[in-house]
Amino acid sequence: MPAARIAAIVVTYQRRSQAEVTVRRLLEEPVDHLVVVDNGSTDGTRDWLATIDDPRLEVLLPEVNLGGAGGFETGMRHAVARFDPDWCLLMDDDARPEPGTLATFRARDWTGWDAVSGGAYLPGGEVCEMNRPWINPFWSWSVFWRTFAGGGRMGFHLDNPAYAATGPRRVDGGSFVGIFLSRRAIETNGYPDGDLFIYADDSIYTLELTRTGGRIAFAPDLRFEHDCQTFAQQGPKIYKPLWKVYYTYRNGLLLYRRAAGPWFWVVLPLVAAKWARAGRHYGPGRSEFYRLYRRALRDGVRGQTGWHPERE
Repeated sequence: MPAARIAAIVVTYQRRSQAEVTVRRLLEEPVDHLVVVDNGSTDGTRDWLATIDDPRLEVLLPEVNLGGAGGFETGMRHAVARFDPDWCLLMDDDARPEPGTLATFRARDWTGWDAVSGGAYLPGGEVCEMNRPWINPFWSWSVFWRTFAGGGRMGFHLDNPAYAATGPRRVDGGSFVGIFLSRRAIETNGYPDGDLFIYADDSIYTLELTRTGGRIAFAPDLRFEHDCQTFAQQGPKIYKPLWKVYYTYRNGLLLYRRAAGPWFWVVLPLVAAKWARAGRHYGPGRSEFYRLYRRALRDGVRGQTGWHPERE
């Protein structure tokens, strides 16, 4: 059987130092194609990418910032149309496979799996909290009760012992940091929704894949380094620039609606009240926070996308 052909897609914006590490790492691995979508960087990223002489690399330069979601949609569409790979491998510009990960992936038989989510780890080796795969609590009573009996986020995300497993484990959702999407997954589930721009696009995509019958494996020994600082922030999380508030809450509601089904209308007032309390941390920006928050609730409940506050 011929080796699976892999096309990696990386989306970058204004993080040349991170993109350099990721692109170099991928080109050191046995990847067949690498598509980098640069969302309008002005920090020298585009100039640096232009110096790379490797036939596997293709750089896409959209005219506007498409965000992570739009970048992945654009990159995947290009990769599939041009290369027809067996698998698309997605990651942010600050994430990259550890040496040997692609060879390990290719050495295994993934028959019956539509997507494979690798394990994301911080540079020090700790599990990256933001990238833990998860089980939808609204589809499992045991996970539901564990979550709402005090487990919180860790009630439905995989715990540390799951990262010591030796075989694949089925999950309902994962992140776009080190996920392999099969040709069949893309044929049946399409592409990420670029109008989501940033936040939750990966959770929405993978949950929808599972809902329509796709099978997602979690393989923690397919290791990816995620050099992120998201969880290093102390105190309440403040979104900067403020327009990010809109995508956080609108996309959060779109995800809740898919995950909870008819329970969405029970969950809605609870999460809306919780999110509203975050406004007290925004000081002089509080009025703008609530303007964006109200628009996010309206559009999230109606299922509307297409408005981009960062472009106004």
